[in-house]
Amino acid sequence: MKKRVIIALGGNAILQRDEKGTFEEQIKNMKHAMGQVAEIISQSMEYQVVLSHGGGPQVGNVLLQQDAENRLYGIPPQPMHICAAMAYSQIGYIMQQTLTNELRMKGVNIPVTTILTQTVVDINDPAFKKPSKPVGPFYDESTAKEMARKMGWSVIEDSGRGWRRIVASPEPRDIVEKEIIRKLVDMGFTIIAAGGGGIPVVWENGILRGVDAVIDKDLGAEKLAEIVKADVFMILTDVNGAALLYGSSEEVWLGEVSVKELKRHYQEGHFKTGSMGPKVLAAIKFLEHGGKRAIIASLDRAVKAIKGKSGTQVIPGDG
Repeated sequence: MKKRVIIALGGNAILQRDEKGTFEEQIKNMKHAMGQVAEIISQSMEYQVVLSHGGGPQVGNVLLQQDAENRLYGIPPQPMHICAAMAYSQIGYIMQQTLTNELRMKGVNIPVTTILTQTVVDINDPAFKKPSKPVGPFYDESTAKEMARKMGWSVIEDSGRGWRRIVASPEPRDIVEKEIIRKLVDMGFTIIAAGGGGIPVVWENGILRGVDAVIDKDLGAEKLAEIVKADVFMILTDVNGAALLYGSSEEVWLGEVSVKELKRHYQEGHFKTGSMGPKVLAAIKFLEHGGKRAIIASLDRAVKAIKGKSGTQVIPGDG
């Protein structure tokens, strides 16, 4: 029986630093990323892969387009959760087409499809009372505060570059399409789901409603891993694992580490909230929910990492 592995791709799989985000750039980057995934799938056919991905910059670009169209043509801007659906559909299309091509070149004919995913959050999540994630275009202070007054936004000054809207980042609780995803995975399909953590929705009196929020992509992928009962959860990013005292002269990279030890390092504050922190937390949650192994590694070393020869390898128990 194949081992089931969730692969969560970071933003570098879609867009590299200093790139503009053209279609050609995204195709080139995705071809490289899906080449790694196709290699994992085709090597002895040991793994069944389920994919997830980020999408923050793409959602930001859609929000910018919405803002520009409203200013130039008066076209009404859409809510952020609709913009997320646009961006995640775009990424899913590029990803499934590229992976299909890469698999076919290796003589593997496995159907690949994207499930546009609604991720359930709790409307009473404390994050809604304390928005923290900057999204969308930059404004001058007066415009930002006027937008906040008219639209009910929360805004902050962001790193000296201007003022931006901020939204909540609630914890993912469930996935609406979980039964569909389970059935397709059980049938042997390669599924792309929970893109960008999923589109945030809430249940109100038995009715689904989209909300403007940002779900952490790694925590969203971990929820997906729980749902499909994955054996392995691999997070691919632009560094080859987690490190203690990262960036200092005393930096220590973690190789094989027990979930208990990693949790202690996490609680000691070794991993930054905006970068490695959510990845480490997602790995811990996966092991605590019965997963067998979590991996944090660089995209370029994915094939070695799945074999346990690279990256941070998180294992059950005390170590």
